[in-house]
Amino acid sequence: MSDTLSASCAYHEDIKKSRFAVHAAPVASVDQAMAFFAAHSDPAATHNCWAYRIGQAYRFNDDGEPAGTAGRPILQAIDGQGLDQVAVLVVRWFGGIKLGGGGLVRAYGGCAAQCLRLGPRVAIVDTVAVSCRCDYAELPLLKARVAQAGAVVQHESFDGDGVALELVVPRHVLDGLARTVADITRGRARWQVQGPPAG
Repeated sequence: MSDTLSASCAYHEDIKKSRFAVHAAPVASVDQAMAFFAAHSDPAATHNCWAYRIGQAYRFNDDGEPAGTAGRPILQAIDGQGLDQVAVLVVRWFGGIKLGGGGLVRAYGGCAAQCLRLGPRVAIVDTVAVSCRCDYAELPLLKARVAQAGAVVQHESFDGDGVALELVVPRHVLDGLARTVADITRGRARWQVQGPPAG
């Protein structure tokens, strides 16, 4: 199980008169990552270099720095911190002193890693979407058991037959929670696993 950031974070450092500003955030999709880069890039900066890792999907961009000296070290910082579903942007304002290839790798990778070290983390929990039903009288107990299991009620709708619930359930408690819900509803829950939750 890997971690992601629980919130956006930022870090600033001056290295040989160049100013580096790092912005990092949790992202669930490539579109989210690209929107984050667009929102935090500075058109007046010398370089806006970035990388993201979302499961097996990753990309990085050197934005005019020598190939392999900016985007790849940022990605290596993400991987080195054991993070997933993360986007990192490093903005550089050139200060007049060239850092050289090795210096750029250390600056971009080091600043990104320091930002990620300081950022708040949360474990990524594999979840599934589930729908089920219960009677009105069963709802308080069912919701209490759902919460105890670490699952979340995403939506509930009421009709003449009772309550329809949409849940997001951690995969590792799925079977146990299904049995609990079946017990509460005396087997009438119509428990259906829908697949990964919409995100």
